[in-house]
Amino acid sequence: MAEHYSSFERKGTGWLLQRLTAVFLIGVLAFHFMLLHFVNHAAEITFMGTQARMSQPGYFVTMVGFLVAGTFHGVNGVYNALVNQGLEGTQRTVLKYTFVLISLALVAQGIRVAMAMTGTTIV
Repeated sequence: MAEHYSSFERKGTGWLLQRLTAVFLIGVLAFHFMLLHFVNHAAEITFMGTQARMSQPGYFVTMVGFLVAGTFHGVNGVYNALVNQGLEGTQRTVLKYTFVLISLALVAQGIRVAMAMTGTTIV
């Protein structure tokens, strides 16, 4: 049989965060689909309705959490898949910090959009 290899250290922080974000994403995605695809149909979704939802602190925090968890889960998964394929040394380090910078930029832009949806802006 082939030897099992994973870049995740079992019971390590990365391993745990990947699983916790997966559970969070499944729950919030179910909430998202229920609210925006079954309770409100696509034709009923308006910019004003989005502003109203995003102005509610609980919804806003949930959507920002969704953004952060989704970004971490996706980027961490791709990074570890590349490590599992044999990426190492300088290339691995450069890729890790490139992914960190891209993730931070994505989250910052997502928060800017979320803030704009509430009617507030940050510089």
